[in-house]
Amino acid sequence: MKRIFFTFGTVLLALSCEHVDIDSTPGQYGVVVTHDEIILGRQLEDPFKTENMSKALQALYPTRAERLPLENTDLYVRFLPRNEKEFDILKSLGIDLLDHPVDYEILKEGDWYHDPAIENQDITWQYAVVPKDFDFPESIEYQILHGCYLASNDEQTKADGLDWDAIERKAFELTGNAEMLQDATKASSKAAPQGRITICDPGYAGGKPIGVSGVTVSCNAFVKFAKAYTDRDGYYSMDKKFSSNPRYRLVFKNEKDFCIGFNFILVPASVSTLGKMGPEGVSLEVTGDSEEKLYRRCVVNNATYDYILRCNDKDMGVTPPPGDLRIWILPFMEESSCAMLHHGAFVSEPLVAAALGHYAFLAKLFSPDITVGVSDNGSYSEIYAETVHELAHSSHYSVVGNDFWNPYIKYILTAFTSSGDAYGTGAEEGYGYCEVGEMWAYYLSSILYKERYGGTLRDFGADNWFKPQILRYMDQRGVGRDVIFKALSQKEVVDIVSLRSTLIRLAPAKKTMIEQAFALYGK
Repeated sequence: MKRIFFTFGTVLLALSCEHVDIDSTPGQYGVVVTHDEIILGRQLEDPFKTENMSKALQALYPTRAERLPLENTDLYVRFLPRNEKEFDILKSLGIDLLDHPVDYEILKEGDWYHDPAIENQDITWQYAVVPKDFDFPESIEYQILHGCYLASNDEQTKADGLDWDAIERKAFELTGNAEMLQDATKASSKAAPQGRITICDPGYAGGKPIGVSGVTVSCNAFVKFAKAYTDRDGYYSMDKKFSSNPRYRLVFKNEKDFCIGFNFILVPASVSTLGKMGPEGVSLEVTGDSEEKLYRRCVVNNATYDYILRCNDKDMGVTPPPGDLRIWILPFMEESSCAMLHHGAFVSEPLVAAALGHYAFLAKLFSPDITVGVSDNGSYSEIYAETVHELAHSSHYSVVGNDFWNPYIKYILTAFTSSGDAYGTGAEEGYGYCEVGEMWAYYLSSILYKERYGGTLRDFGADNWFKPQILRYMDQRGVGRDVIFKALSQKEVVDIVSLRSTLIRLAPAKKTMIEQAFALYGK
């Protein structure tokens, strides 16, 4: 938890101002896929608009069309949430939101869009496809753009004997979108996307590709959407078929209930856009030579997925981080933090306002829980170590809550503003919160690093005034991470003295060894 929270002033100031090669693959319109702002072209006619599907039905089945009038199955809408609370309400309704319209030509691909009619500091329009009987929240502004007919969402189509694939293709032709269709003679002209997303960690598994686990693969053709989570090995399979080339993207909202963000304005889960490709799906191998943002997101995703997977009594004996965890990756920062702002830690403390000035309100708006600084961490193993350090803090937070975290952050802020060192000297008021918190995070990250990469145990944090070596010493002699974490879970453990006495109480047979560990390192 290095320079926790204070760095947000700099961060927010900066913010204001078919296997594929992400760096060079052209999208539908012959441009390079980037992480910049999406540039829209002309508006297109949506083939799935109910009136267009009706015309296609009429063209292919004129006699049946009279007896089978189509009604909306879905609505294409947009919302304008005024704040994070309203945005969270929309998320809680289980709908997929995009920050750009889906019925426009894309001249230049990117990961985010902000409507020019909306002020930059405000949340932009959020586009979605919702059921026809959707219960719109009364407090949130919205517009119904048009009604849609998606045959897969109409139960009657399962027994009506009509070729809805052909009707869909005809709708594309009638609306001037025929060039988007796959060749009907190809076996893959109508397919449900599937594939595998992998990443290479040179120091692990012999450098062989491993799955990007639990991440969302999403695609759409106009208002027809499909998505799936990758499994632990990176495989995904969607349940909807497409006749045209869908637009694919990785959405870093993980099935383990964490997200890696953000893109621009209040996007909790970052997006890496892959562009338009065939309906059979896209497979992707990410390496250290891939585009940096995508690479870092995949590393942090896997580190977090694996960590949470191991948070059980049969493995680490450690409580997992709280759900709905928000993680930011900061490419221009060295420091990382575990401020747990989204979960309510310390947001209104006056010391924060004093440290951040007029940027304090932005910290409240975006509310990350964990930030991972990567300006000094380029390799998979370096980003992994940084991430699991902060995740160790988040597990600690899960059991001690804000009663422990608020004075912890206050100590960090006070130490940094007074001395320039976030950890202080160990003599300041409240130093005990920092001491036991950092001992734990450095200890656990060292252990997990060795378990992943082998070799000599890395002494992360050993040169600080607090001594994570104490916990490593005990671990090697029979007091493991489950016992240490149980001790940290006790409300009375707020300094080194209470930690020692609690460990002895929990492991009385190891009393002599525990006392030796603390004495050996001057504690």
